[in-house]
Amino acid sequence: MSIYIPAEDSFLFSEFLKEYLSKNKVSSYLDMGTGSGILSETVSEFLDKKNILAVDIDEESFEFVKNKGFKVLQSNLFSKISKNKKFDLITLNAPYLPLEEGESKDSQRITTGGKKGDEISLKFLKQAKTHLNKDGKIFLLISSLTPMSKIKKYSPKVVAERSLFMEKLFILEFSN
Repeated sequence: MSIYIPAEDSFLFSEFLKEYLSKNKVSSYLDMGTGSGILSETVSEFLDKKNILAVDIDEESFEFVKNKGFKVLQSNLFSKISKNKKFDLITLNAPYLPLEEGESKDSQRITTGGKKGDEISLKFLKQAKTHLNKDGKIFLLISSLTPMSKIKKYSPKVVAERSLFMEKLFILEFSN
């Protein structure tokens, strides 16, 4: 199966979104890189499914989340999203690990954020703000194993973190 199975990062993100949405109202949500759809499911506790768009490049993820009743788009990040489509909340639980020698193609696609680990996150950030409503928020989950120097240029605020065995996970907030 090539769908990313929810793990510690997904659970941290889901818990964070529950807390955030219990205090903040949003009327539109973009779940970029939806994978299993865990974040769309979390947000659907607070927002009607018709106001949620789940996006993934992977056809298997697309079908899996579509079968859960969500609007789904198969796209490489924002490539198939209308230029004038905007959201109150955009999230990405990015593949954030640096490329490892000998790693399988499926594993690379699901967990590897590029040669250094930050390439997908940077491409996402470059495109995401144009799809964000005026007072909207972007949340990006990354690891302490992800290079931060270029990501810091987007002025992130750490809003959640969790230490694991060999790394620390961070949820970063970005606004317009």
